[in-house]
Amino acid sequence: MALEQQNRIVETTKNSVDCDIVIVGGGIVGTTLASALKDSGLKITIVEAKPLEVAAARRQAYAFSILSSRIYEGIGVWQQILPHIGKFKNIRLSDAEFPQVVTFEEQDLNTDYLGYVAQHNVVLTALQQHITNCSNINWVCPAEVTNVTNHSNFSTVTVKTADGDRSISAKLVIGADGARSQIRNLANITTRGWKYWQSCVAFTIKHTAPQNDTAFERFWATGPMGILPLPGNRCQIVWTNPHKRAKDLQNLTEAEFLQELEHYTGGLLGDLELVSDRLIFPVQLMQCDRYTQSRLALIGDAAHCCHPVGGQGLNLGIRDAATLAQILTEALKRKEDIGSLSVLQRYEKWRKQENLAILGFTDFLDRFFSNNWLPIVAVRRLGLWLMAHIKPLKMFALRLMTGLKGKTPEIAL
Repeated sequence: MALEQQNRIVETTKNSVDCDIVIVGGGIVGTTLASALKDSGLKITIVEAKPLEVAAARRQAYAFSILSSRIYEGIGVWQQILPHIGKFKNIRLSDAEFPQVVTFEEQDLNTDYLGYVAQHNVVLTALQQHITNCSNINWVCPAEVTNVTNHSNFSTVTVKTADGDRSISAKLVIGADGARSQIRNLANITTRGWKYWQSCVAFTIKHTAPQNDTAFERFWATGPMGILPLPGNRCQIVWTNPHKRAKDLQNLTEAEFLQELEHYTGGLLGDLELVSDRLIFPVQLMQCDRYTQSRLALIGDAAHCCHPVGGQGLNLGIRDAATLAQILTEALKRKEDIGSLSVLQRYEKWRKQENLAILGFTDFLDRFFSNNWLPIVAVRRLGLWLMAHIKPLKMFALRLMTGLKGKTPEIAL
């Protein structure tokens, strides 16, 4: 993909406004926001720390909810993504060796699929290509933000590039730069939350099961295991364990590791072959005290992080981007100042409480299932039985997992 023409360094003159929005972070969430604003008429600059090809080269895979697919359909990029990703028609929830399994099927929602699994490079490359020829969207990369200075009606972002420091002034700065957000730190926005006692081992396998259209969430006392189908009879697995055990699993020989994995998957996938490295990442729960202040908004992991159980994290960020795009577009039509706190608080009011509900839900799941205390074991297994046999409860859980609970951004309607 020829993106060299996008790597333009935007220079500014003192006290001028060079663009309407600076998005700091050109990952999936930041680029989703730019794509959703593609036809808004707003002039956008994306500042990304890595070259575009490097940013897109990560091999990580994510679960994408039905709502996320509808957002990308509304943006106009879903048809470029869909042929290259995994799709699942069934979800199976189970607790260790307990025989009761809760099964969700596409008929429950009258949809073609219950979710999707896409590798990072597939999604981000499609989004990059979607805005390649947009005259109102420029890239500054690789570049590092070193300072943000607020003025009454604009902000100035100082970026460090290979050619030296540059300044970009804009009506609004968006922090989409991840859990260690420099934009959040520069704004002195505080966070609440905690680090878990667990780390996740993430890897890809190939298997011989005759079908590859089911996502599994299997709970163990050591932590949940998510199994997500990818094209080519592959699966992305995120296996949560206490820190030391996760490190021990990473250090096992491949044969020993596959033997452990076969036990924990219950032989559901047939013969297993490891086709990627085993990567470890610690998990945390984090929520910012505020998502916005004058001339600033935070989206995605810059605003919140959750346990990966249920595959909710990236989907929350995609919803943030779609919601903020809608708020800004509506403000533009009303001739309001898009960087004003009154406008940005509409986004915060919409998304902060919904995100907090999901953060609480994932925290509850991890704590409730990651133990062997017999009274809790009895209660949760009763809960699985009730979910399997009481349809309203089952439908509530399914709609929550697929993003269909809560307010839907207009782009996804």
